[in-house]
Amino acid sequence: MSPRLYLDHAATTPMLAQAMAATMEGMQRWANPSSPHGDGRAARAALEDARRRIAAAYGWAHELILTSGASESLGIAMQRSVVERRLITAVEHDAVLRLGEGAGVLPVTPGGVLDLAALAAALEGAGRTLVCVQWANSETGVRQPIAAIAAVVHGTGGLLLVDAAQMPAHADAELLHHADLVAVSAHKRGGPPGIGALLVRDLGVLLPTGGQEKGYRAGTENLPGALGYAAAVAVPEDLATMARLRGRLEAALTGAGGIVVGAESARSPLIGAYRMPGVSSAAQLIRFDLAGVAVSAGSACSSGSMRPSHVLTAMGWTEPALREVVRVSFGRSTTEGDVDRFAALWRATFAEARTRAA
Repeated sequence: MSPRLYLDHAATTPMLAQAMAATMEGMQRWANPSSPHGDGRAARAALEDARRRIAAAYGWAHELILTSGASESLGIAMQRSVVERRLITAVEHDAVLRLGEGAGVLPVTPGGVLDLAALAAALEGAGRTLVCVQWANSETGVRQPIAAIAAVVHGTGGLLLVDAAQMPAHADAELLHHADLVAVSAHKRGGPPGIGALLVRDLGVLLPTGGQEKGYRAGTENLPGALGYAAAVAVPEDLATMARLRGRLEAALTGAGGIVVGAESARSPLIGAYRMPGVSSAAQLIRFDLAGVAVSAGSACSSGSMRPSHVLTAMGWTEPALREVVRVSFGRSTTEGDVDRFAALWRATFAEARTRAA
């Protein structure tokens, strides 16, 4: 029997050995980094060194608030930014949709890219506005044009928040030049769960609440998590290889009748979404899982829901097509053999479905 094949790295990816070792080291440092005694000061020094290494891995030269993950980072940015209004795109992650209650919602093109004309119109006369966009969509991998969006937002004095949970470290120097706030997460980069960060260009745009992290987050600092995060992002991700593997998979699937979601748009090499015409996502997931292959039908926070994908709906997809899409996401451990195995299973599943329907 073949070993299980994991192709759901966008949900979470296995911890790297380096991250495990660093996290274990942190667990042996029992002192509270906020304590004034010698043990506490040593823990503080280790925490600040981890903070510097995480920031350096992302190429970020400004402030970095350690959090419990991207969702909390987004919550701090969305709820405590000093703005008069908030705007989000219609394809944001479920966490942003929940946090953005009352926010204006911006449309996207059929390719999943923010409509810049609609953004400009929404910002006109709106006062200082926070605009939140994903670096890459967690369901489709579609990338947003960060520089172009930033030009529109900053032209009206607004702030740009980027949900970069799916962004590898050092993947986008453009983002670092243009974003005001960036939410990132460790467990999608080979680090431990329960740790993330909010990159902040100017702390003055956020309301402090007291406590740790310079008064912007309360709670004892997660030193083991920070050390594990720093170790993980120090290990580069081979995006060129991931792009080649994704291209190999897509050639196989489209050749067999599959449809690539957002094929006309710039996309992250780590995420692909594919429609199997006539076969529901649920049926595909069951078939794949029984065959020992783990993929998903969207982001991990919503893949268990029976409701249709809000991302595909915003891109203009309708029933039944939007219920026939699965997400495949790649990681450091993904190989050419993995891609070929999944492609063969996908083709066999599609062929069986067509035979039954005939």
